Amino acid sequence: MAENEEPTGGPHFVGKKDELIKAKRSFRTFEDRDILVLYHQEVFYAIDFHCYHTGGPLLNGDIEDIDGKLCIICPKHKYKISLAKGEGWYKSTNPKEKPPTPRWLSKGVKQRIHTITEIDGDVYVKLSEDPQKLDSDYYQGEKGRAIRAKEAAEAAKEAQKAAS
Repeated sequence: MAENEEPTGGPHFVGKKDELIKAKRSFRTFEDRDILVLYHQEVFYAIDFHCYHTGGPLLNGDIEDIDGKLCIICPKHKYKISLAKGEGWYKSTNPKEKPPTPRWLSKGVKQRIHTITEIDGDVYVKLSEDPQKLDSDYYQGEKGRAIRAKEAAEAAKEAQKAAS
């Protein structure tokens, strides 16, 4: 995007419906925002590509039903994120309950979700215009790339040190 160009929010062309269905998951960047577009159980979803927790890529995350909600599981730390709303989910028990019963609880919306539309076999994404800052925003754009690169370099350095 040019320096003076204002963000448009889209809709941005993602691809042909048939090709995206076959691919199941696709990585796209629109307006300096990395997006994961996925097709699961006959529905398209668009979600920020990097997990809100530490910026891990969600591309290879498993999709599971968590308490009636379809969630992508971050491969890096197993954080659970609902595809429909971007809520973070965790399992907890109340030790005062007898017997303590594990329950799924929401952390609130953590991951930005974007709108997908299909017109005549073409699939488009409209970037979220919600002004609320979400945790996944931290790992977006040029600043996010720099943060992820720094963290990856530090992890590699630690791994090299441990191997010595």
